[in-house]
Amino acid sequence: MRSWLDGAGRGRRFVVATSASVGAVVIVTGAIFAFRPYVPVLSLGVLYVFAVLVIAVFYGIGYALPVSVASMLAFNWFFLPPVHTFTLADSENWFALAVYLVTAVVVSELAARSRRQARESALLARVATSLLERGNVSAEVERIAAETAEAFQAEGATIELGAARPSGPHAYVLAAADRRIGTISFDRPPQGGAGARRRLLSALASLLGVAIDRERLAGEAVEAEALRRSDAIKTAVLRAVSHDLRSPLMAILTSAGALAHGELSLDREDRRELTETILAEAERLDRLVGNLLDLSRLQAGAASPEPGVWAIEDVVLPALDAIEAAGDRVEVSLPEEDSPSVQVDLHQIERVVANLVENALRYSPASEPVRVQVRETGSDVLVRVIDRGSGIPAREAQRIFEPFQRGSRAGDVRGAGLGLAIARGFAEANGGRIWVESHEGQGTTFVLALPAAPAASEVPVG
Repeated sequence: MRSWLDGAGRGRRFVVATSASVGAVVIVTGAIFAFRPYVPVLSLGVLYVFAVLVIAVFYGIGYALPVSVASMLAFNWFFLPPVHTFTLADSENWFALAVYLVTAVVVSELAARSRRQARESALLARVATSLLERGNVSAEVERIAAETAEAFQAEGATIELGAARPSGPHAYVLAAADRRIGTISFDRPPQGGAGARRRLLSALASLLGVAIDRERLAGEAVEAEALRRSDAIKTAVLRAVSHDLRSPLMAILTSAGALAHGELSLDREDRRELTETILAEAERLDRLVGNLLDLSRLQAGAASPEPGVWAIEDVVLPALDAIEAAGDRVEVSLPEEDSPSVQVDLHQIERVVANLVENALRYSPASEPVRVQVRETGSDVLVRVIDRGSGIPAREAQRIFEPFQRGSRAGDVRGAGLGLAIARGFAEANGGRIWVESHEGQGTTFVLALPAAPAASEVPVG
């Protein structure tokens, strides 16, 4: 089927090119008849060069050469005495005819070469653009082969990357700077001379070589970045283990050792304080281990939410109840009318709100309240957590959401730097977003945007 279509296409091209060639000769002959009363006939013969030039540019030298011969025959037949014969009475006319023929041939060759070079340049430009834009060499090879075949006026071509040797009568090596890039095989002999073929295939090989190197380097850069981030996370985990885990462990061991020491005289108050220290530090350890587990689940993509429809107050208020330090320091502002509903995993979003509020309490002065404001805007429900701390510099606005990262305002505040990373991870897993609005020295606002539930949904009671 493909061979039949290719044959039909070549047949149409031949008919169109032949008709254009005959038409060009006829048009120039008519023009000479029109100008003959005003210009010497021998000077008008040069007009046939235009016919040859047009055919050479659009259809190549294979059609331009017959046009040049036909032009000279037509000029001899119609205009050089004796007319309507192919003999010439004046020997000077033979010389003029030879000059016109040579000029036509040279012009047609130059035009064909210019057209071929333009086609080659256009091909290389398209190949370079596609490789730069898409970057995947393997995915572009088939299309590049088809365009190369078109440039050489062959039915088709196949490019194989690698060190495979050329096989077949019309196969050529693609090499650049003594480096074998691959091979290209044409379905039939490519048009154009050996010099043009070497020039184009060498340039094509160079482009493919550069694209392959670029793709390899990009892959190595991604791998190196992944290794760097992995090393950074490992270092941060080790630092968290060595400090954030070791500190509460030391406090627990010290307090437990004091309680277990039989020779120490401890009154009831001392024993109570040591017991409270053990409980507080154990809870701190439990939160840290829980944060590490949550982070690992998020990074592994295993924190799949189980969304339900909940009134926003049923999400925010239980999250605040779970924070012992909240008490009178947190002021909540809910919509006065019907409470908006959100479609989220209740436990995950409670954790998000709790982490944001705990972060605000940690960095706010003890005398300043933390405000939680809720409002609905279109398709989102916004929960704002506002503190009156020292603010966050703009350069740290995104870094603080990375695991094990703590802003410069942290000072002596303890923590492994996991709360905000977990909050963003759970928010995004539920289709929400978190961002920070802050000016250094003027406090900080964390904004949690959650998807509003459809109006027709029913909110669970209780």
